[in-house]
Amino acid sequence: MSKVIAVNAGSSSLKFQLFEMDNESVITSGVIERIGLNDSIFTIKYNGEKDVKTLPIPTHKEAVALLLETLINKNIVSSLDEIKGVGHRVVQGGSYFKESAIIDDYVVEKIDELKSLAPLHNPAHLTGYYAFKEAIPNAGAVAVFDTAFHQTLEPRCYIYPIPYKFYEENGIRKYGAHGTSHFYVSSKVREMLGNPEHSKVIVAHLGAGGSLSAVKDGKCINTSMGFTPLAGIMMGTRSGDLDASVVEYLVDTLKIDMHEVIHILNKESGLLGVSGISSDFRDVQEAANQGNQRAQLALDIFFRRVIAYIGRYFIALGGCDAIAFTAGIGENSSYARKEILSLVSEALGIVIDDEANENGQGERLITKPESKIKVFVIPTNEELVIARDTKRLLHL
Repeated sequence: MSKVIAVNAGSSSLKFQLFEMDNESVITSGVIERIGLNDSIFTIKYNGEKDVKTLPIPTHKEAVALLLETLINKNIVSSLDEIKGVGHRVVQGGSYFKESAIIDDYVVEKIDELKSLAPLHNPAHLTGYYAFKEAIPNAGAVAVFDTAFHQTLEPRCYIYPIPYKFYEENGIRKYGAHGTSHFYVSSKVREMLGNPEHSKVIVAHLGAGGSLSAVKDGKCINTSMGFTPLAGIMMGTRSGDLDASVVEYLVDTLKIDMHEVIHILNKESGLLGVSGISSDFRDVQEAANQGNQRAQLALDIFFRRVIAYIGRYFIALGGCDAIAFTAGIGENSSYARKEILSLVSEALGIVIDDEANENGQGERLITKPESKIKVFVIPTNEELVIARDTKRLLHL
């Protein structure tokens, strides 16, 4: 029996899932939040129960130690030697990594080198890696890159129309994000279509962060996020695509630093910026239902930003067999799915099954048989992809 722990280390958090890989079952899962503060929160789920503690956790090193100590104390594992592999989510792998990789000095060097492209994420991923390496040195470590699935994009799709030297000398190009989710969901859709030799799938990963991808025969040919996760559709706090001159205008007009403008576009825009209420889709929807016009405007912009990419990718793929919704909004909001699909139903011949959309559970088809394009809801499972790649690369 081989156990693998899938880890997502953020700047002040540590999410984890421990798998029994013989049957891919989740043994335990949880998250440690507010690392570095006196009121850090440790949540762990095991045997149908949830245990929540608030205590000071100064660094990721202490967070990992607490997690592993808890696994022993709760008899989730009898020995830490049972954990044979640690799979680490890494947001930015640049153009160096087309697939997951066993972490060695070269991989560490490249993750560190790319920190300027993901300053909130890559340094935290390395912190998590070092903490686990020190705590369970005999376990193998694997990096699973969010950008890897998008490495099949062709230059005509990832090169920006700016002086070419910026790509050659500075690595400025589209990298995309959420690749692990796009891979899992598009693979699951192909499976639900009967594993055809040829397939054209659009994945809509809609959460606080959001991105779409066009996947042809299992390979990503385009995606909406770009050099950073700021590009693409409107998100919870991110603007998505924007005329770059707006940045210069705000710097000149408001006399504020460019970094402050980028902060505004990353943290104060999107649903939050337009609605003035919240970055949470549910809060904005509730306000719109109560007659708040700015909340309704925020939703309308969000839906239209999404369908713009659906239309773009329908053309790029030369048609479409299936569209899949995933992530927080995509999986849980029947309202969002219906509004988005209603805007493209006439053009694309989509006939929604309201019962399946509103009352169905889990993986499911939400269109009627006469629909020209099948639409699925697929709960994403990035942790399982991380665990599977860890097992495969470490030969567990």
